[in-house]
Amino acid sequence: MTTATVVGGGPNGLAAAVAFAREGVQVTVLEAAEEPGGGARSGESLLPGLLHDHCSAFHPMAVGSPFLTGLGLDKYGLSWRWPEIDCAHPLDGGEAGLLYRSVEDTAAGLGRDGARWRLAFGRPSAEYDKLAGDIMRPLLRAPSHPLALARFGLPTLLPGSAFARLFATEKGRALFGGVAAHAFRPLHQPLTSAIGIGIITAGHRWGWPVAAGGSGSITAALAALLTDLGGKIETDTRVTIASQLPAADVTLFDLAPPAVADLLGDTLPARVARAFRRFRRAPGAFKVDFAVEGGVPWVNPDVGRAGTVHLGGSYADIVATEREINTGRMPERPFVLVGQQYLADSQRSAGNIHPVYSYAHVPHGYDGDATEAIIAQIERFAPGFRERIAGQASYGPACFAAANPNFEGGDIITGAKDVRQLVIGPRTTLSPYHLGIPGMYLCSAATPPGPGVHGMCGANAAAEALRYLHCEKG
Repeated sequence: MTTATVVGGGPNGLAAAVAFAREGVQVTVLEAAEEPGGGARSGESLLPGLLHDHCSAFHPMAVGSPFLTGLGLDKYGLSWRWPEIDCAHPLDGGEAGLLYRSVEDTAAGLGRDGARWRLAFGRPSAEYDKLAGDIMRPLLRAPSHPLALARFGLPTLLPGSAFARLFATEKGRALFGGVAAHAFRPLHQPLTSAIGIGIITAGHRWGWPVAAGGSGSITAALAALLTDLGGKIETDTRVTIASQLPAADVTLFDLAPPAVADLLGDTLPARVARAFRRFRRAPGAFKVDFAVEGGVPWVNPDVGRAGTVHLGGSYADIVATEREINTGRMPERPFVLVGQQYLADSQRSAGNIHPVYSYAHVPHGYDGDATEAIIAQIERFAPGFRERIAGQASYGPACFAAANPNFEGGDIITGAKDVRQLVIGPRTTLSPYHLGIPGMYLCSAATPPGPGVHGMCGANAAAEALRYLHCEKG
């Protein structure tokens, strides 16, 4: 029997394990925590019946994932729910940019920028399913659709600030900038438009849904499928040194590169170890879960219809705050993401008490308390919010790292998405998953295509490992 071990039971580790099990490989997932899932977990953190996602919340990259969509996870209870409006970006004065699944509906609300939004996102969104097979794997490979990929890819090379100049209105610039800020990078740097363009394009094709019952439902479905296929998940099993690894034909690591270097020690080729130890981390996240009576009293009522709300003010404000956190300074008004998942999935609420999810971008390893800064940003666009808070719980970067070591320093995207690490991965190679040791591979979000509960890092690494097994086994 061919065997595989996967160290780490986040979405990518589970996806890799499912890929092995579907091919008849006997696979075991070793997860250090009490439950699998990594960032894709949910729980009642404040009140009974009030459901908050731990980290990952909205899933434009998951609902259309080339790997996940082929698994039949609906048979294991996974279903998607869409908010009326995908994302809102309120501005001082009461206006708001509104991102709908429909390109046309989004453009209709952007005035002079409507035609420009259609130009930027209309064709790529229509071609997204064709593009996904190329953009969800390492980019240094021959593409299946080179012309379509070139049309999509050229604008992504631009700094976010250069792409934002396409838009003439503050609503258009800020709406794009809030999504681009998901890169946690200074927006004047090259390729900082890539994540924003990618998320917007995927969203216009598939929307920004939530998983019914919480993001943990994605994990539960993957785990149930894996079990049905004969795979095993062993929780409370922390692997810290190579001698703890069970014998297996292939071993995959859903871990951050420095953790792999520490675990494998001298077993890892020196050039790989050096690259992994130089791995650059992203800034951190500071999260606050709220229980809110009656929901958030937004000045602009349309914001109260949006699943995701970006609180960053003007595009210039976003540029300034992302620059500050990348230089280690905490902004007075940080960029804040607010999640109103209950609008799409009412089972998350407890009567008139609603779960509101929020996090601020903070410097890597920030050890202060950003709770008041987050509340102030929400109050800026929703006066009276503070009076509606029925409960709250704060989680700084250290809490993120304690719950998931891949999120060291609060880095929830597993590494800085600068030019090299975004395009190539943690080291310069045509094979970003292979560790330079026969049968050993990296499958975490540090590898292409990067963060998101799409499972493609795991699926891609598993595909490479399966090719190795076929060669070895003949």
